[in-house]
Amino acid sequence: MSLRKEHELHHRRKGRNLGVGVLLASFVVLILALTMVKVTSSGFKFPNSSADSQQTEG
Repeated sequence: MSLRKEHELHHRRKGRNLGVGVLLASFVVLILALTMVKVTSSGFKFPNSSADSQQTEG
């Protein structure tokens, strides 16, 4: 129990911070889901790097 009553501004800040946190978490989940869909699709292939192709040629 606090000694002083919390100011109304702090309540608004908490709500705003919670909203920003939820938006950030949903963005991370969206990026993760898009990545998983792309990687698990049947047509996905890892790109050949130039170092790999030079080693196999020489």
